[in-house]
Amino acid sequence: MSYFTSRFSTGLRVLATTALVACAAAHADDYGDVSQLLRTGKVAEAQAKVDLYLTVKPRDPQMRFLKSAVQTAAGQPTEAIATLSALTQEYPELPEPYNNLAVLYASQNDYDKARTALEMAVRINPSYATAYENLGDIYAKLASQSYSKSLQLNASNPQASQKVTLLKSVLAPAAKTK
Repeated sequence: MSYFTSRFSTGLRVLATTALVACAAAHADDYGDVSQLLRTGKVAEAQAKVDLYLTVKPRDPQMRFLKSAVQTAAGQPTEAIATLSALTQEYPELPEPYNNLAVLYASQNDYDKARTALEMAVRINPSYATAYENLGDIYAKLASQSYSKSLQLNASNPQASQKVTLLKSVLAPAAKTK
């Protein structure tokens, strides 16, 4: 290999590496921009940025995940569920879409679907602490529903009554302190 060919080849590798780093940084900025817009309540701007980005890179899983967050913030849970469901089909190795699907299902009181999604998330990533916590909340909610049904069928059941009361206190949002 001649000196020129060697220098040219090295130059291309450096250029390609620089382009990859710049591209990754640009993507990181886009992700950060969308996240920042969401944090500041600028949902329409976040949606526009997501849509623009996805016209160029429609299969980008991270931006599609952010799209589901934008859809949720925009009060579009059905669309967010569709986005996350598509991610779980195309990228079944990612646990986060399953976790967020579960949150959306739970918000619609569909605890069986939430449980199934969370069980998948922890199967994929056995060290995913947030999914385990959410799964515990879902199990507690399902237990509460079962104990409540038991009380409907037998109102004089003191054990079921105690369990319903206990689970309600566990599931109640924590009181905010000043």
